[in-house]
Amino acid sequence: MSELENTKAPGEEHEMTEKEKQELLEKFDKESKTRSFVSPTVAMAFKIFAIAVTLYHLVFSSGFYMPETLKHRSMHVAMILILAFAMYPATKKASRKVIAWYDYVLMALSAAVPIYMWTDYFNIINRAGNPNTMDVIMGTLLTILVLEATRRVCGLALPIISIIFMIYSLMGTKQGLIPIDIPGIFLHRGYTWQKLMSHFFANTEGIFGSSVNVASTYIFLFIAFGEVMNKCGMGKFFNDFANAIAGGTKGGPAKVAVVASGLLGMINGAAVAVVVTTGSFTIPLMKKSGYDDEFAGAVVATGSVGGQLMPPVMGAAAFIMAETLGMKYNELLISAIIPAVIYYMGILFQIQMRAEKMGMQGVPRDQLPKMRDVMKDYGHLSLPLVFLVYMLFFSGKTVIMAAFYTIIFTIVIAQLRKNTRMSIDDIIGAMVASAKSTVSVAIACACVGIIVGSCSITGFALNMANTIISIGGKSLMFTLLFTMVTCMILGMGLPSIPSYIITSTIAAPALVQLGIPALVAHLFCFYFAMFANLTPPVALAAFAAAGISGGNPMKTGWASVKLALAGFILPYMFVYNTDLLLLNTPLLKGIQVAATAAVGVFLISVAVEGYLFKKVSVLIRVLSIVGAYLLIDSGFVTDIIGIAIFAAVLIIQRTSAKKSVTITAAK
Repeated sequence: MSELENTKAPGEEHEMTEKEKQELLEKFDKESKTRSFVSPTVAMAFKIFAIAVTLYHLVFSSGFYMPETLKHRSMHVAMILILAFAMYPATKKASRKVIAWYDYVLMALSAAVPIYMWTDYFNIINRAGNPNTMDVIMGTLLTILVLEATRRVCGLALPIISIIFMIYSLMGTKQGLIPIDIPGIFLHRGYTWQKLMSHFFANTEGIFGSSVNVASTYIFLFIAFGEVMNKCGMGKFFNDFANAIAGGTKGGPAKVAVVASGLLGMINGAAVAVVVTTGSFTIPLMKKSGYDDEFAGAVVATGSVGGQLMPPVMGAAAFIMAETLGMKYNELLISAIIPAVIYYMGILFQIQMRAEKMGMQGVPRDQLPKMRDVMKDYGHLSLPLVFLVYMLFFSGKTVIMAAFYTIIFTIVIAQLRKNTRMSIDDIIGAMVASAKSTVSVAIACACVGIIVGSCSITGFALNMANTIISIGGKSLMFTLLFTMVTCMILGMGLPSIPSYIITSTIAAPALVQLGIPALVAHLFCFYFAMFANLTPPVALAAFAAAGISGGNPMKTGWASVKLALAGFILPYMFVYNTDLLLLNTPLLKGIQVAATAAVGVFLISVAVEGYLFKKVSVLIRVLSIVGAYLLIDSGFVTDIIGIAIFAAVLIIQRTSAKKSVTITAAK
């Protein structure tokens, strides 16, 4: 343990135990409510199966050999279903130590789907659109299994939305199973149950669609990479590294929380889990330094959610975005860099200003880990990230192979130090954890296939795009606002990945019709799907942080929104100025745009915190908002005026602060 971890002040909150962390996770994250097997035989069987799942994906998903498309995806979904029924009880009252008899039945039925697919593959493909009875039975079985597993893992919201879309697909007096027409522009011909099940089961536009493809390849491998990093001590390295850099500065504990949460969130991608992992250590330190409960919780929540916006990993949704857009993943990473950095700059600016306003000091240097010692003990763990960047951008390898080789490289590098060395048990543990951690993401991706499949067969997405444009009156700003609200409402009840997939399917086409590049439209939806984790009335990341800090959950949510305000503005910035995403942008222009955007975010922080060297007046706040807006617009003239306002605010506040000090000294 570092010196900082050993330091305990009187009255300081105790660091959470593993049991307390798990209880908090289960309170705010349904995906964490899994079984703990009491039977050694069952536990061993589950462990062996989880290892087999990981080995299957490492071998068949990494590109060494890939079965035919539907064979592979059906196998992936079946494995995930079996894991889900083994891990998640059917009800709150069901045993969390023993697998119920009906769960074994569901596991067997899950295995039946790929068996049928593999044994009659080419005939199933040839019958697509004209299924026989067995195809319909298997499609129905698959749909029911996916809906039930999703209910257990993710809650009711996603299955209910999926069923609504299924009912919509079946409605229509021409061919629909339900002979009722939908009025207005959402009218369609209607489909029979046979047609719908064939669409879900026998092609790549339904349950076995692109989201399942991404889950079975990119997502699984990068989750495995994250679990390997976790086993070799990456979390401790991030904490100690952040403390060594920022712990001694004003507001140091809060800056440490942002950096540590962001680094872990970048790899982990699960905001609530990152909040609990890093917050259990950083929130008590922030409270000790003087931050109130709500602000301390908000710092960890915003840092954790932002990790999914930060290259080079960006959680899991970024892989789906790249696949959907048909673009190279490394190109997406380049476009995402500047907005992600500016988002974190906005948080750090507010932390610094609040620390100065409250007269805070950093943690004494003798209580912090020394950078030399941190790098000596853990510095080699930075090499896998460097290697990953090399593989993604310069090696010419696919993203999947880059992930595979980075996993191997990480295991080798970890052996260089005794404190990070991975034993056989550690490697096996990482393999089991990889399979378990993938379940929630993969099940959500399979269930979203029902929604996406319904949209594709009925033309709902195109009709919805026309409706959004109609409501917005062909106004880009109104359309953006409507899209933002849609993303955030969906995100309140859904995990971030299905929220992004649904909103990008429904809303992104409307933005594209208004002339916005597809990447920009998808990133706009992506940002607001992520930020739903911070926004009341359902802000799971903020609420989990409040559970650690002891703060009011709603107040913590609003404090998170305030702290992440730059992030809520950024999507509008890159819609109106795509140079921020470096789309066909010269280097010097990109630097200019990044610099002016950073200054704009600084002015936003001044307006929000009401402090710069000293308390700012209402006039200075208004002036800061005007300057920020002009810099966001990013024309040459507006940039010059915005920079002039920034300089004026800086000079006025600095001069006023010096006068206040002089007057105080004279007295």
